[in-house]
This record gives sequence, structure tokens and C-alpha cells, in this order.
Amino acid sequence: MRALVMLLLVLLSVAPGCSAAWARKSADTLRITWREAVLDPDPYHNALRNGLVLSHQVWDGLIYRDADTFALKPLLAESWKYLDETTLEFTLRPDAMFQNGERVTASDVVYTVATALTDKHVAVPSNYAWLAGAEAVDETHVRIRLKRVFPAALEYIALVLPILPAEYRTRVGTDEFSRHPIGAGPYRLTSVAPERLVLERNEAYRASSPKGVPPIQRVVIRQVSDSQAELDDLLHGDADWIWAYAPDKSALISANPALQEVRAESMRIGYLALDAAGRSGAGNPLTNPKVRAAIFAAIDRNALSRTLLAVGGRVPDAPCFPTQFGCDQTAAPRVTLDRPRARALLEEAGYKDGFNTEIVSYVLPEYAQAAAADLAQIGIRARVSQLPVGDALRRQADGSAPLFMGSWGSYSINDVSAILPYFFGGGDSDMARDPELEQFVEEGGSTISADKRRQAYSRAIRLIGERALWLPLHSYVATYAFSRALIFHPSQDELPRFYQASWK
Repeated sequence: MRALVMLLLVLLSVAPGCSAAWARKSADTLRITWREAVLDPDPYHNALRNGLVLSHQVWDGLIYRDADTFALKPLLAESWKYLDETTLEFTLRPDAMFQNGERVTASDVVYTVATALTDKHVAVPSNYAWLAGAEAVDETHVRIRLKRVFPAALEYIALVLPILPAEYRTRVGTDEFSRHPIGAGPYRLTSVAPERLVLERNEAYRASSPKGVPPIQRVVIRQVSDSQAELDDLLHGDADWIWAYAPDKSALISANPALQEVRAESMRIGYLALDAAGRSGAGNPLTNPKVRAAIFAAIDRNALSRTLLAVGGRVPDAPCFPTQFGCDQTAAPRVTLDRPRARALLEEAGYKDGFNTEIVSYVLPEYAQAAAADLAQIGIRARVSQLPVGDALRRQADGSAPLFMGSWGSYSINDVSAILPYFFGGGDSDMARDPELEQFVEEGGSTISADKRRQAYSRAIRLIGERALWLPLHSYVATYAFSRALIFHPSQDELPRFYQASWK
């Protein structure tokens, strides 16, 4: 009898997707597997969506944006006000604390703003280009100064300005801070490795915070390099939560009674950027606007969205998410699939027999392969270089990518100032380098007048389309799969809030 019991226990312990998930519930540990590894958890040192997600678990900012209403609520700051059009004053909570027991003071805010402006390793400088600096009034009052009128300032402060502990980070140095980070958020990051991150509940976290004290004690994140590995973890009971997998995996997930799947449209846009500036080599055909227009006319965006995504994301013509302020869809020239016209444009440009090029991509490989197949139909022979996200972004930044396929979630900021300056503001990710376009983008972010902002951004959107500089492919419908033992609610801002997840 004892041998039979032992055999049953062994069989239960290895049953995929069943007892393993419940075992982790009993251990109060949420196991996550995701791609796009966060190698440096410092919130200012990575441009990855997973890095932003991690940041919101470990660090707090001055303001919190509600997931459902997008309303701004006090977080480390208990209140704020505009002193003038370019000066914000914040009153900090007297009980705001970092995870090492130190108080959050105005000096920490000043240090954080200075870091965002001066640290050469800041991954997305355009997120902070509107900042002029900060100054402490006293320990609990701090003023943040803007370079210019910037209507989206509070959204940026809520989403991409997590407050750093000045004394600790200065004392240990940036490298040690990345290995042993300290924030003021609901989870503390206790172990950092390329393959694994461990978060422990901050037991001293303020219960009245809009984030709330996490119901789950521990979160363990396994970082893998491919989509099959994360799916295998989920199906074999080694993970409780995955996301951003290809929809054609849904059948396997739905067939497992221990799992559930949720889909939700996000603010993320898939895109194809073209090296109009010619940085990827002399004689690059992509510097010719007719060649770029041919590429626009050759790619079947509807098929990419409906067949590969399988859930019918939007196919916009403007290079932004439709809800974002300033995203004027009517200003963008209509992009239509017309391969005969594409071939004629190539011939007019002097490329009757097509040419060889390269697509650099980090998104799911099926997407770039489908685009390459579309281009082959008009004679453009595009080799796909499928790379880890960091390597792909370096190719984009150093100008060696003729065609670049990626995605951009605007850091969940509902304003085009979170996307247009990044891709058309003259920085590393700007593959157009168009001075006239840069001027319109700058104008759109430099006035408090809503009408003037709309006008400037509409001009920019029109130029991007007319000059065929950046092709929006589709909006993303985020896919989430997780254990039925878990209560998890996705949100449109594509920021999973693990600190609000709980067990049934």
C-alpha cells in the first residue's frame, strides 16, 4: 500500500499543467516566463517593455496612473500643482520609504531627474527631453522644471520617472545598483541574473497606496530567448503566466484545463522602419522615395494582422496608436496593397530586377518572414536577420539595418509625444533623419495650445506617409495565458500589474 501511495504522489508531481501550478500557489510564488530578457533592471537603462513592467513592480514614481480610468493619483507625492507653465511643485508623503528603510525626500527626486538628464546610459533620452531639472525646496517639497511647455508632463512623470534612492545609488555605484537594486515599490528585486529574476513582497509597503500591498509573496521570472521555451514552461506546469506569444499557440493552451487565456488590445504598434537616410551603406536603394513607396504597396498588412495575429488588430495608416493625442489618422495618406503599382515604382526607380536587402527583426519570426515573402513578389530579396532584442536595437541605433521590424508601446503614454520624437527626432532610432519632419515633431511638443499641437503633429504624420518613411503594420492584441488558480486582469496600457494579482 505504501508503495502505491508513493507511486501516485510521483505521478501527480509530474502531471503537466496540473499539480505543479497548485504547488506554486501553496508556496505563494507566481512563476513567470518571458522573452526579451531584462539584463539591467535599472529602470533608466533599458528600452524594453519587460523592463518597464519590472520597473512598476519594484519602483514607485511621484504619481500613479489608474489602469482602468487613466486618472492620475498620488503615489510618492501626496499632491502637486503648477506654479507656472513650466514649473511643477510636488509635496512628498512624509511616510514614503525606500525598501532599505530610508525616507524618500526631495533630494531623491532631484537626483533622479539629474540622472535622467545626464546619465549616458539612459536608454530612451526622448522620454526626458522636456525636463530642465529639479530643485528641492525642503525635504518634502520639490520643484520640477520643464524646458518648455509640455502638456503630457504629468503622464511622463507617472509612467517613466521612477524615483531612485540617491544616497544608496551614489554610494554603491551604478553597476552594483543594477545587481542589488532598491526602489520604493511593492516588490523588492532580491536576485538578478540573465536567466532569472526574483521579486519578494515589500512587507513595509504602504497599504493605502493605489498599488496596494501585493497579495502574492514572491514572483520568479525565468527569462528565455524564444517563444517555444515559454510555451513549454506553461504547458509543462513550470510557469503560471506568459504573454505576447503567437496566437496560433492558443489551441494548445485552450486544450489544457488548468490554463486560461485572455486577449486585450494594447497601445503597441508593429512597424517597419526604412533606412531613408542611407546610413546602412552607400548606394542603398531605400534612399529613393519610389523604392520606399513600392515597399509600402507590396506588404499585405491586413494578412499580417488577421492571419498571423489571428485576432484582428487594427491596421492604421498613421504612425501612432489611434487613441493618442495628436494621432490624426486622416492626415496619413492611405496605404493600399497594390503589387502591380509596386513593381512599376521599382522600375521607375531603376530597379526593374529588384535588389537584395535585409530585414532586421526581434519580433516573432513569422512576422518578418511574411514581410520578406511579400517583398519577394515584387523582386526585393530580403534576408531576415532574427536577433535578440538588444542586438536588434543596436543594429537600428548604429544605422546598419536597411529595414527594421519592431514594435513600440509608447511606454503606455496616451500622447504622440511618446512615439514621434523617438522615431523622428534625430536620435538613434530615427532612420529618416529628415530636418523638416524633426521641426514639426519639435513644434508639436513645444506649445500648450492643443490646436497648435494637433496641427504640427498632423503635418508630421502627413510627411511620414508621403515620404514613405515608416510603415505602421498593425496594433497588437496582447495575448496572456495563465494558471486557472491565478486571478489576473490585463489592461490596455500593457502594464501587467503583478502586485495586484492573487490566487483563487
